[in-house]
Parts: sequence; C-alpha cells; structure tokens
Amino acid sequence: MSDTAPIDRARTYQDELATIRRDIHQHPELGLEEHRTAELVARKLEEWGIEVHRGVGVTGVVGVLRNGNGQGSVGLRADMDALPINEATGLPHASHNAGVMHACGHDGHTTMLLGAAKYLAETRNFNGTVNFIFQPAEEGVGGALAMLKDKLFERFPCDAVYGMHNRPGLPVGHFTTGKGPRAAGGAFFDITISGKGAHGAHPHQSIDPVVVACHLGTALQTVVARNVAPAESAVLSITRIVGGDAYNVIPQSATLAGTVRAMKREVMELVETNMKRLATSIAAGFGAEATVDFRLIFAPMVADDAEAELLGDVASDLVGGDKVRRDTPPGMGSEDFSFMMELVPGAHINLGNGDSAALHNHLYDFNDEAIPYGVAVYAGIVERKLPKGTPD
Repeated sequence: MSDTAPIDRARTYQDELATIRRDIHQHPELGLEEHRTAELVARKLEEWGIEVHRGVGVTGVVGVLRNGNGQGSVGLRADMDALPINEATGLPHASHNAGVMHACGHDGHTTMLLGAAKYLAETRNFNGTVNFIFQPAEEGVGGALAMLKDKLFERFPCDAVYGMHNRPGLPVGHFTTGKGPRAAGGAFFDITISGKGAHGAHPHQSIDPVVVACHLGTALQTVVARNVAPAESAVLSITRIVGGDAYNVIPQSATLAGTVRAMKREVMELVETNMKRLATSIAAGFGAEATVDFRLIFAPMVADDAEAELLGDVASDLVGGDKVRRDTPPGMGSEDFSFMMELVPGAHINLGNGDSAALHNHLYDFNDEAIPYGVAVYAGIVERKLPKGTPD
C-alpha cells in the first residue's frame, strides 16, 4: 500500500487513462449496444486483478474488489453509452461511428471509474468490498432498470452507492453537490386521438382529430398551472404534434407527444392522472377518442442526506471547501442512477469540465484534465466509508 494521496497517484497514470478515454470516445456505442466498451472495461479490470461479471443488465459490467475481512460494501457507478449525434469537433479522437458520439461525457465517467478501480486495486487502503458498476443505456433506454432486473444489488450488495457527472462551465477542480432531490424524474408521453377522416371540403362529415389536438394542446398547459402546488416543481412540454399528410384531407387520427419532469414521484402521478382526464374528456366532447401512453423513464434522483454530506466532505478534503458548492438547486434534467438510489442510500456529485461545449452538443468533448479529480473522489469515498482498522 502507498501513502500517496489518490489524486497524486492518479496523475501518475493520467496519460494512460486519457488514452483509454479517447479510445472509448472514438468508438461510441448507443444504449444496450456497448459491447466493445464493456469488453474494454472488463479486460482492464481483469488486468488489475479485479473479479469481473459481464452481461449484467445486457451490456453492463460489475467489477468486485475485496480487501481485508470487513463486511461493509460500497457501490461506485459510471455510465457507458453514447448519443445519436453527429460529432463536429474535428478532434483527432473524434467518433469513428457516423451518427453516434460521446456528447455527454460518459467516456470520461467510465474512465474515471476505471482509474479508481486501478488505484484501489494497487493501494488496497480499505477494508471491505467495492462494487464497480459500469452501467449501460443511461440516455433514456433503461440501463439502470435493466441492471436492477438482473438483480444487481442482490448479487452485489451495497451499503451505499455513489455516482458522478461532469458539468460544462464549472472550472476543473470544482464540484457541486447537495442533499435531497438532485434531478427531476422524467416521463415521455404519446397521446393518440382517433376521429373520423373526411375530405377537407366536407368537414361536417368528419370528427376532426387535428382540432381536438389543438384544443388539447392548450388545455394541457393548465395541468401544472392549476393542479400542481406552486411550491412543487413540474414541467409539461409538448414537443411534437402530428396529424395528416395532405392539404385537402382531414385525417383519421392525430398524435401529441412530449415530456414531463417533476421532483417527486407523487407529482408525476398527479400530472399523469390529470393529463389522462383532460385527454379523455376533451376528445369525448368532440366525439373523438383519446388514449394516453405515459412512460416513466427516470425516477426523481434523491440523495441521502448523510451520504451527500460525506461525499461533499471527500471533495472538500481534495480541493478545499471553497471549491465545493453544496447548496446548488436541483436541475430539471434527469439521471437514471435515480433508480439505484431509490433502493440503496446514495449521493451524486458534479465535477467541473471547464470551458467546454454544453452536454448533448455536437461540439462537446470531455476534459481529460478532470480525470484525476474524478478518480480521487471515487477512491476517497471508498477509503472514507471502508476505513482500514474498522472492527469486523
């Protein structure tokens, strides 16, 4: 075991980690298709003497590292999938896969967790079990739920779980975190309106689904404004309306689609109930029918207060308290690590990516200078939660 601080040791193999990160960036894979990435992760873990479990949640990988005889266990989670975006960075390590790129930094997240695995395997400055959770399909494809369906926590029990995400615009070496709700739950919806088609010159022979869609689109704006308490946070956005193919034909059906975000599951359920009530009643008023397909894609991500405090302490010890904001408001974006945190107490932290393009942008790239900071926080929380010398 070395007494070298995690960040100092991580910097000694930063070049190796940056090479791994850029290799992953060059070969991005969409959710549940991360076969190459998963195999790269598995091979590196095996190379460092870590027990590897492949195919957890289709393409997920879990590495298990035990040291001493402590009974405590910690889960560290990173996401591996990319996005369906054409990269325009022009960088030497730009995507080789047309239409797919790492525009959210999951290549960096995976690399930082690999770096923590390497550090902990070498130093073993902990007493207990660490589960390195490399999750597929975070971007709305259900990767966390796939791992949970594969009995993630039954097979790899964790007393606490921790996740991390990069934040463009936040300086490298800075962190933000907080207690309680950290990210919104997210749902997608499709509303299908069935009417009666007719020639555009004979509208009296129709039950016009386009007219119903227009009225419903306006009425849905009242769901948040008149059903959700002002102190709660919720967003309902209609992002697509489709109906008809011709100028002179009233179609048989029309659809509306969009997303709902809220900080609490009960608020999501309230919005869903009122959407269905409005859709059914408004359509019926015109003589049409409406069906609502409302799909929860992300649960609200809620941090355990004690674990959030501890994770913030680890970051503060690393960079100083003035570089760690613990009072940042929750965001309306979503993160499917939330499903894991519903089952096991956990916390989530953002680390600075410097002056980069925004997430989900075709010009985005993860900042390799952030790698040692992520490695150090992942490793530091393990050493704090599973200290050597802990009684059995």
